[in-house]
Amino acid sequence: MRIGLLTDGGYPYATGESRLWCDRLVRGLPQHEFDLFALSRSAHQEDQGWVRLPHQVSRVRTAPLWTPEDGTLRGSGERGLLARLVTGGEQSYGRRDRRRFTEYFTALATAICTSDEAGTEAGTGPGAELFAEGLYGLAELARERGGLHLALRSETTVRILEAASRAHGTGRTVQSATVPDHLALAAELERALRPLSLDWYDQESLGAVDLCHAASGGAAALPGLLAKRFFGVPLLVTEHGVPLRAHFLAASDTSYGASVRALLAGFHGRLATEVYRQAALVTPGNTHVRRWQQRCGADPAKQRTVYPGMAAERFGPVGEDAERLGAADEGDGPGGPDTLVWVGRIEPAKDLIALLHAFAEVRRAEPAARLRVFGAPAEGEEATTYLAHCKALAAQLFPDEATGAHTEGVSPVTFEEIGGPEIPDLAEAYGAGGVIVLSSVVEGFPVSLVEAMFCGRATVSTDVGAVVEVIGGTGLVVPPRNPKALADACIALLRDPERRARLGAAARARALELFTVEQNLAAFRGIYLELMSHTPVRREADTVDAHGDPLPFATPPEARLLGHWTQPGAHLRPAADPDGSGRPGAGADAGADAVAAVVAAVPSWAAAPGARLPDRPGEPEPQHTREPEPEGVCAVAAGPAGDGDA
Repeated sequence: MRIGLLTDGGYPYATGESRLWCDRLVRGLPQHEFDLFALSRSAHQEDQGWVRLPHQVSRVRTAPLWTPEDGTLRGSGERGLLARLVTGGEQSYGRRDRRRFTEYFTALATAICTSDEAGTEAGTGPGAELFAEGLYGLAELARERGGLHLALRSETTVRILEAASRAHGTGRTVQSATVPDHLALAAELERALRPLSLDWYDQESLGAVDLCHAASGGAAALPGLLAKRFFGVPLLVTEHGVPLRAHFLAASDTSYGASVRALLAGFHGRLATEVYRQAALVTPGNTHVRRWQQRCGADPAKQRTVYPGMAAERFGPVGEDAERLGAADEGDGPGGPDTLVWVGRIEPAKDLIALLHAFAEVRRAEPAARLRVFGAPAEGEEATTYLAHCKALAAQLFPDEATGAHTEGVSPVTFEEIGGPEIPDLAEAYGAGGVIVLSSVVEGFPVSLVEAMFCGRATVSTDVGAVVEVIGGTGLVVPPRNPKALADACIALLRDPERRARLGAAARARALELFTVEQNLAAFRGIYLELMSHTPVRREADTVDAHGDPLPFATPPEARLLGHWTQPGAHLRPAADPDGSGRPGAGADAGADAVAAVVAAVPSWAAAPGARLPDRPGEPEPQHTREPEPEGVCAVAAGPAGDGDA
């Protein structure tokens, strides 16, 4: 099968999002052929080059989303407003094309500026239909005329946006937009819609793939939408985070006013709804992402939670040592049981300030306790300033302590970077303490928690993002921004080594079952075959030779087999009623034993690539998919805790 892998600011570039996950996916599915369609975000990213690509990658198409602006609005001049509308190829539109552009962009702008009535389900209101009409109309125009770059920066575009924002039914914030706001919005929309103007939409590019797999929503999924529109290629969307949520969080850091932020939020919300509506399947990376997708109109029947796979081998030695030693011998010193460890990028969202205040409470109860913070500041001046603030607070709360008059004072809190002689790698950092702490106020999928679980460490975490879903009942969860609750949970584990050992062992077992690369690859292997069977792309040119005679083996057998044929162990299952007795499986007891053996080897979360997990018909929603109501220190009742902590 030929897969069109769509990325935005990631693979195959050496830096970017989801680079490692995409590389593992491509290398782990050698039976498929991959065409890469990559959007780059900066000149710096392109200068860093590509990673080494495996032989499964047959070709790579790239396009920049960062090209410099020329700063000139097109459309003014002696020939009038619409007559100066030009395409990306510097060709003027004819009268018919100008009318089409005005019609389609007006529909798009109207959908962005207005909201559907209260109670309207996302993706079903008139705004969603208007957005789709405008988006696909502009895409068809760009395909015919060679691009929309300059047309989307024309004076016509600005006037359409101004008229749409003043129309009846728009909110007060949108109506307050000024001319500079509309100019800024036009520039942002031009950048966001650049994928419409690419030369990827022909039979030799996206039209030649059997399945489009977008590694994220947003801009990466736009080419997939058009491939489905023009060629009927099914679209699979994987999101480990939520692009719309990321836009909301980043909007406050921009210089734009409230009206521009509201209009951009309207665009990204409409785009997310259309992506989820057109996708054959959406695979969120966790239940937190799944709920966001449903708020944006994703059909639960088309969602399949697939956890991102992580390499467990690098943490194997530390985890195996933890299982072998248990609570009997955890060692002494900085890496002993009295040490709390925090690992991650240092930035305000991690709330190290709350962690330091919590550790002050821990020290009052356990004077021998230590806190080791491993990490470097995230990119940007804000993160660097935040690290300096944290160090200053630590020096104030914990002045250097000396055991005698002739000894050097040592602070119980240290800030360290991984890679030195004492802590050469990430696994050693997690092995440097008895309890791993996560204090974030904003978190998506908590990678550091999964790494700690691979290492067999007990954890104390704040209830944010997908934390509850990841740890199950194998750690303690407290409300965010609550240093007292965080301190109480840490003290409880520091004083109970047997409980620490039980939780650590349960955490390692859970991580090895749910979060490995092998589980992730197995899930997508089944999903690819399932989508191929349910929505195959029929191309007559691929099934006949130059003389029109059928080619042998041109169509794979799975393209003609419908249903849950990809279910593990399906070839061993007994017939539904083999002896006519009316009892399913009667007369096939021997085969049933074989089926049980096969199914037992499959993790519960990936029971069937053809199933709709966790929403199987007739089964209740798993408890951990509900947004929890945090109340103090608690251990979440889900997963194999193995002791009384669940």
